[in-house]
Amino acid sequence: MAYTGDADGRCEIFVWDRSTDISRQVTDREQGTLLCAIDADAAVWWFDADQHGQGVWRVQEFAGGPHNPAFVGTPPGRPCGLALTDQGQAAVAIADENTLTVRMGSRGSPGEVVYRTELPAVLGGLAPGGDVLAICGPPHSSHAVRLVVPGGATLATLSGAAQRVWGLGFAPGRLEPVLLVMCEDRGQYRLGTWRRPTGLELFPWCAWDTETTARWYPGGERVLLRQDRHGRSRLFTADLLRRTVTPVPTVEGTVLDAAPRAHGDIHLIWTDAVTPPRALSLSGRPLPGQHGWRLPSFGRRQDLWTAGPDGPVHTLVTTPADQQPPYPLVLLVHGGPADHARDAYDPMVQSLVGSGFAVARVNYRGSTGYGPQWRSAYSEGVGHTQVADLVRVRAHLLSEGIGRAGAVGLSGTSWGGYLVLLALGTHPELWDAGVAVKPIADYATAFHHSTPALRSLDATLFGGTPEQVPERYRHSSPSTYARAIRSPLLLVAARHDAKCPPEQIEAYLTVLREGGIPHELLWLDSGHDGYNGAEHVAVLERSLRFLGRALRPAPAPAPDVSAAR
Repeated sequence: MAYTGDADGRCEIFVWDRSTDISRQVTDREQGTLLCAIDADAAVWWFDADQHGQGVWRVQEFAGGPHNPAFVGTPPGRPCGLALTDQGQAAVAIADENTLTVRMGSRGSPGEVVYRTELPAVLGGLAPGGDVLAICGPPHSSHAVRLVVPGGATLATLSGAAQRVWGLGFAPGRLEPVLLVMCEDRGQYRLGTWRRPTGLELFPWCAWDTETTARWYPGGERVLLRQDRHGRSRLFTADLLRRTVTPVPTVEGTVLDAAPRAHGDIHLIWTDAVTPPRALSLSGRPLPGQHGWRLPSFGRRQDLWTAGPDGPVHTLVTTPADQQPPYPLVLLVHGGPADHARDAYDPMVQSLVGSGFAVARVNYRGSTGYGPQWRSAYSEGVGHTQVADLVRVRAHLLSEGIGRAGAVGLSGTSWGGYLVLLALGTHPELWDAGVAVKPIADYATAFHHSTPALRSLDATLFGGTPEQVPERYRHSSPSTYARAIRSPLLLVAARHDAKCPPEQIEAYLTVLREGGIPHELLWLDSGHDGYNGAEHVAVLERSLRFLGRALRPAPAPAPDVSAAR
């Protein structure tokens, strides 16, 4: 096995031999390493990225030795997919500013360019015979999945313009390529396959009401499904020959990832609100990377449902176990927007609750895990729809006596940080503090400096580019409302952030300075997704101190002397 694990607070690549139960660290880099794979010869692939996220794939033998380039002479770029066959073929997708390039060959060779596109896309798979590639664009696009042969000829294109489509990988061991597909169809997510010559076939017996992904079992006749539903996860096995779906028993919580193994076993990463993520095997076989962490857990958990125009808004609430309400309250806003707050361990939640705060994680409209209509609900405009849900949940938490008026803050990262800034500017009277980490702060500037995939997402959300629909971008940009902010603000940004680039942070800071808006600023010398734990801890500590000063948790009540007597 090759896996990503903790190395003194950094993400690094390790290998593990099940027969000896011995692990070995493969990489040791100052900024950490995240992406890895293992091929049929047990050689370990890992992506050697710089602080900007640019780099190349490298390979090392399982037992150790030099780290060699996977494809000799390949120019660096952003990783956009890796696919390996049992016959030693590899396909690597690398993107520069404008073009995705796919190379194929055996490791150590120069690799032959077999496909190029200027459309936003990733490599979604390589058929076992090496004769068909799946190139996956945005699931809502007209090129959601493109089936091509090495050399560039297109066999078929699955459009997501009418119904979103996701390509999920080729069946292992099949002579004829069979691609697993998930399709949004009539308000549900339906499993299906593409094959020649019949094309796309959806299975009416395998449909789900919320977002579900799938992976092949070895052998290519069964599929493991992982459904995200209302902040938690469920696993199922689908037998394509018998047309049956069977639940896989798991403990309530969140399965962050799951992979089928031989003999029906499943490896998974499981967590809940008070348990750090751990690697488990349904067979009970021990897996590597378990350090026996015994971290303190704080608080009580509850689910809160708040009435809204498109249905109830679900919030995961955690409150201090050793104090009485009302509490100083922090709404911890998730990113995405196509993501959701999970019943999963979050050190920010535990740190806040352990410090006396109540924490509310809101699955606002646009979140995953509540069905296609919820995910696409933007009736009040991009950002404003989500802020309206935060406002409703805030009022509900106060009315329930959970939160304390005058001590309500917001904290979020990435798109969550964007919503924090937008909420602070559009409803300044409701919030008493805000922490925005690596946010979108000026939407038009962010569009022009971010990645092609994010530009495609923005154009879909807004119905065009900033040049085509400038008023929509202005209406949804935090910089438009920055001068209205009245609450303490902590802004954290990264110098090498490709998703929420520094140029748009600078544009937002200019508005703050011109308006004389007080704020605290922390610049990080990293990218959007830092792999060094020390940086995350530094941001967490700074956020806790800031929120503690701004929201001033109330002192413990004086003892009742008469009752004591």
